[in-house]
Amino acid sequence: MPDKLATYHAKRNFSVTPEPRGAVAEPGERLRFVIQKHHARRLHYDFRLEFDGTLKSWAVPKGPSLDPAEKRLAVHVEDHPLDYMDFHGDIPEKQYGAGHVEVWDTGYWEPLGDPSADYRKGKLKFRLDGEKLQGGWTLVRTRLQASGDKEQWLLIKEQDEQARAQRDYDITEDMPHSVEAPEQARQARARARNPRPAPGTTLAPAKLTKAVKQPLPETLRPQLATLVEDIPRGADWIYEVKFDGYRMLARVDGAQVTLYTRDGNDWTARLPGVAKAVKALGLGSAWLDGEIVVLDAQGVPSFQLLQKAFDSRSTADIVYFVFDLPYCGGYDLRNTPLIERHALLQQRMEKNAAPTLRYSAPIPQPPASLLESACRLSMEGIIGKRADSIYLGKRSPNWIKLKCRRRQEFVVVGYTEPQGARQFFGALLLAVYGEDGKLRYAGRVGTGFDGRLLADLHGKLKSLEQDSLPFERMPAGLRRGDTHWVKPQLVAEVSFAEWTADHMLRQAVFHGLRKDKRAREVRREQAAALPVNGKADAAAPRARGDTVQGVKITHPDRVIDPHSGLTKLDLALYYEAVAPWLLPYLEDRPVYLLRCPEGIQGEHFFQKHLSRVSVPGMRTLDPELDPDHDPLMVIDDARALVGAAQMGTIELHTGNATADRIDRPDHMVFDLDPDPSLPWQAMVEAAQLLKVMLDELGLKGFLKTSGGKGLHVVVPLARRQGWDEAADFSLAIAQHMARTLPRLFSARMGEKNRVGKIFIDTLRNRRQASTASVYSVRARPGLPVSVPIAWEELHDIGGGGEWTIATLPRRLQSLRDDPWRDFGRTRQSLTAAMKKRLGLGGK
Repeated sequence: MPDKLATYHAKRNFSVTPEPRGAVAEPGERLRFVIQKHHARRLHYDFRLEFDGTLKSWAVPKGPSLDPAEKRLAVHVEDHPLDYMDFHGDIPEKQYGAGHVEVWDTGYWEPLGDPSADYRKGKLKFRLDGEKLQGGWTLVRTRLQASGDKEQWLLIKEQDEQARAQRDYDITEDMPHSVEAPEQARQARARARNPRPAPGTTLAPAKLTKAVKQPLPETLRPQLATLVEDIPRGADWIYEVKFDGYRMLARVDGAQVTLYTRDGNDWTARLPGVAKAVKALGLGSAWLDGEIVVLDAQGVPSFQLLQKAFDSRSTADIVYFVFDLPYCGGYDLRNTPLIERHALLQQRMEKNAAPTLRYSAPIPQPPASLLESACRLSMEGIIGKRADSIYLGKRSPNWIKLKCRRRQEFVVVGYTEPQGARQFFGALLLAVYGEDGKLRYAGRVGTGFDGRLLADLHGKLKSLEQDSLPFERMPAGLRRGDTHWVKPQLVAEVSFAEWTADHMLRQAVFHGLRKDKRAREVRREQAAALPVNGKADAAAPRARGDTVQGVKITHPDRVIDPHSGLTKLDLALYYEAVAPWLLPYLEDRPVYLLRCPEGIQGEHFFQKHLSRVSVPGMRTLDPELDPDHDPLMVIDDARALVGAAQMGTIELHTGNATADRIDRPDHMVFDLDPDPSLPWQAMVEAAQLLKVMLDELGLKGFLKTSGGKGLHVVVPLARRQGWDEAADFSLAIAQHMARTLPRLFSARMGEKNRVGKIFIDTLRNRRQASTASVYSVRARPGLPVSVPIAWEELHDIGGGGEWTIATLPRRLQSLRDDPWRDFGRTRQSLTAAMKKRLGLGGK
């Protein structure tokens, strides 16, 4: 009889891993199940059913969903021993499955039929009775077999009273915690099943746009604003005061109010007056977002007074200004337009009489004069928000901040000896963390202190002193005998006039220590390169007259994108700047030019051949590559790139083969083209599912943004197959995805075929077709760029048009590793085994 746990044992070194060795065991009176949240190389959920003396196991990358329309991929892995049911802890590095494991859900399961026969047939129906999951479920084996013994199944919720639409309730997000704390899990389940109704008022949350009835979330991430350099054009913005205080979120669950900092720290005990005032609103269930401040004698928020209030433990003067209401009365309002959330918040706070709680209303004043007034009052600046913006829970260009002076947090890394009459210390030495995780010296701040603050800070600094230098070498301008180093734990709020050319602060002023931010999070804050004032970002290439790479740019100031104000010269400078990154992908490859002589709003036309119009620097290919036409073009250097821009080219498109083997494609392209109404998260899910399928076929795919609403997945090939073979293979993948997940994918062209879906376009894999090249600009508002990205970045970007010609150069400057570094070295064949699994037979 075969050992059911042989594979499990073979993969583990039990002298190192804390996982149980286990053995095949006798079943108990009831069959158990467990779902373990596994923080390995990538977070996934391990779904395990007690079955014939072991735990049958599936890895579910996205975790279970209560939505029957959500068919979650479940990769069948090796059987585990029953002892694994209770395992939680850390699997050491370099061990199989290294990472943290916790029990996310556990309970009993009941097969609906003969489990052994159903398992062999590949369709196992059952009911769950767990801490989090209940009701009917199905595991279905797909026709596509994964490599080795890893079969590809789908985990599907049955339509019953426990089913809930994914858009309304995401159980993995709203119940993220381990069930090892049973009382916490019980309370969370009770809230999920019995959300409190909203109090009866004139404006009900249910009447708001895209309000979704769902339980009160356990946690909420705050929406963050992006620092910009100038006021955006357009009337669809509302403006508020930028408070000089601490961000604070309030969670209301009946009579219980909890106050959280932006990092999720519970500050309720520190702010009893604020908590009492929020409770008095009688909201039932809610999340409030705002800022706590202390006002000075002129009614202006003072960060130093706020610090003193906490230091003296006298918080009676702290005021909580509330500016958003992302959840209220049993309804999630995060997808409701901001202007509607404001109206509801204002109504809910009309009866508030507490001086510690105030509604932060938008100010109906032109933003330029509002910013001027804020600066005149020595305030920090103003906040702008798109009136129709949703609450994303992360940093977004839909919320912006404009500051009077530059101001941000710095890590305190040392101090200098006092000079003259000054006591305790002379100046604080400041730093920020670079992208490599190392500290970068940023200068010093010696003003903004009074005598009491000097003494208090000196005590904190002395307790943190260390001998070691926090940098690789001594910063210029400091003397060892005059300098004391401290552990990088304190975070200082500092305003300053500007950064110098050597990245030092000028005219710095100390405002206080921050207790709501961790030192490790402190980076140099730079104004976003959003073209909010019609100008290219400062990080973009700097103009050097009207001649670029020896090419004279005619009409350099012609605006080619009215949306951003970017010009023809901006475009030429962009292509010059990205040439080192772009040219390797154009080498010996026919290039097709999308020319827009009058800009993105004028006439567009493709040019595939070099005719009588001369393009500076452009080289032609052998005419025999495309008989009966003028020669195809190729771009070899930066001068040719600039020459194309001079001739009105905005987009660069390439085919899937190089000139030396034009009959053999060296890559395939999957263009994920969504229904415009779909949220970005649907694109993320689609790309990940396509990657899973490619992985199971043994093919490596590389990801790039399209520069529009979609994504491109590019699969390098070994030039062993012809055009028809590659096209048929890619189409078979698209058709399989559409058959397996018809809710999400379509493999048929036409608007009617992709309503609510994502069209997997494989037509770009034909001989005469082409795709926008990596780093190509797109002829769309803002001049977005098609950008190679790492798969790990997919969750962190906000859409296929994430970067523009104004913002991309900054990304390239900060990249530590090219996400497509291995693209040119990856060569893959479409094997007979792959084709068989796709139903292509011996083609």
